[in-house]
Formats: sequence, C-alpha cells, structure tokens
Amino acid sequence: MHGLVGELIGTCVLIVIGAGVGAGIHLQDSYASGESNDWFYITIVWGLAVTMGVYVAGSFGSLGHLNPAITIAYALFGLFSWHSVVPYLIGQFIGAFIGAVIVIVHYYPHFSATEGEKQGNTVGIFATMPAINNPVFNFLSEVIATFFFVLILLNLGDFTKGLKPVIVGLIIFVIGAGLGPTTGFALNPARDWGPRLAYTLLPVPNKGIGHWNYAWVPMLGPMLGAIFATGLQVMLA
Repeated sequence: MHGLVGELIGTCVLIVIGAGVGAGIHLQDSYASGESNDWFYITIVWGLAVTMGVYVAGSFGSLGHLNPAITIAYALFGLFSWHSVVPYLIGQFIGAFIGAVIVIVHYYPHFSATEGEKQGNTVGIFATMPAINNPVFNFLSEVIATFFFVLILLNLGDFTKGLKPVIVGLIIFVIGAGLGPTTGFALNPARDWGPRLAYTLLPVPNKGIGHWNYAWVPMLGPMLGAIFATGLQVMLA
C-alpha cells in the first residue's frame, strides 16, 4: 500500500505541475499565455514537476518511479519485485488521471475562454503529440529518448534520496531539450494516457479530440526504450 499511495500521490503532483504549465501557456487569458513557443520554459517545468513528484512519492514510502516503463523494465531484469508491480502501476495511472482532473478544475474558466484546438484547447495540454506526424519515427523518437533517460537514471541508485530527485529533474530537462521537440517526450505511459483519458472523458468546455490513434506511441515507445536501457545496464554491470 505504501508503494501504491506514494506512486499515486507522486504522479498526481507530477501531472498537476507539468500539465498545469501546458494549460497556462496554451489557454486564453492566463498570465502565461503567449509563451507557447518557449520550449525551454516547458521542459524545465516538467523536469521540476518530476523532481517534486519523486520527493513526495519517496516520503510516502515508494521508490518514486512514477512511470510504468521504469517499473516494468526494472522488474523484468530483477531490479524490482514483481509483487509490487501492479500496485505501482495502479497508483501511477490513477495519480496521473487525478492530476489532470485537478488541472481541468483549476483552469476551467480558461478552458471556457479558449474556443477549440485552433486557440489552444487541445489534448496536447495533457498528453503528447508529434511535431511531424510520422508514426514510425515518432515511435523511434520515444524509444531513443526513454532509452537515454533510463540509462542515466539507472546510474543514480536510489533516486528518492537527498538531492537526487533534483538530478532526475535535470535529466528530464536535458532529455526534453535535446530529444523532446519531435514528439513532446512522453517518456512515461501513465503521464500520457492518464491525462489523455481525463481530457477525453470529462466535460471540458470547447475541448478538442483525444487523438487516441497516436496514443500507442507514448505507450509502447517508452516501454521499449526503458527495457533496452535496463537490459544493457544489467548486461554490462
């Protein structure tokens, strides 16, 4: 239960801050409107969102994965107990969904003031979309970005302790800056699917569509990238 609760609350924190910056820059009439092309701004806030989520998750007794790709890849190679996989996954997806709900409530008047996708009321506030729609290369981009993210992460040891969550946030920032502009760098199936589902199901004013035809990319790409990185680390260790 500690793992489930920690992952749920930590992932919720991650999405509230991360999707919150997306809402702030895309929706009309917020003080952050007009910053939508500032990729540096977006990537650093997502990095800090992960930092805060890891700290909170760790304080509730989880390992701060916040990411099914990490949980599953670690379990496959004996770095994490299979007994804890299901509670971690449940916590991650539910936490991501709840985080998106909180952002929708927080920005509700701004969703009402933003008339459709042309003005910025899109699922991209919550989930990832490719800059150029090319499913094969979009998938490869997610595999590559997640591979390097997890490879670096594996060499931090317990990344919930001390200043290590700050380092995790910096990793997210540099991966996002260097490899993220192609797809929006999901790196994390729960971070994409939980908020995408919330945006699709909830009565968000003037909302666009969920673009579920693309959702397999941020689900499978990070999974494969994390498995490749963990396998390589275990093989060479």
